[in-house]
Amino acid sequence: MIITLIFTIGCASGLNSIQKREYMAYKNNRVLVEEKDPGIGAFFGILPGGGSFYAREPLLGVLNLLLWPFSILWDPLSGYQGSMAINYDMTKYKLRKDKQREIGKLDDALSAGEINAKQYIGEKRKIDQKYDFE
Repeated sequence: MIITLIFTIGCASGLNSIQKREYMAYKNNRVLVEEKDPGIGAFFGILPGGGSFYAREPLLGVLNLLLWPFSILWDPLSGYQGSMAINYDMTKYKLRKDKQREIGKLDDALSAGEINAKQYIGEKRKIDQKYDFE
């Protein structure tokens, strides 16, 4: 029971299966924001609490530091998964902002009379398709 609790508490939550598919789509389309390297996160996991600290999980890092050397069993995975989660979140944020900016420019063009409603709808569809990675 205690061992299970330690393993559960000691690991950073990773991406679910849908998020993993999106992550790979981002990577394959070369739009993934790679703020953290999952390989480096896994490497740092060998150090006491290093993987969790690298993945911006300081409380888990302290816990894994206290549980070292046992944390070597799970902290590399925490560093790896945590790095992927950071990259996923940063990519989602960037793509959302980029899409909003493009739609904002399109809205401005429609308001200024530079394009008509039919052109607006066509251009908006292109933007929606551009940012659809699912």
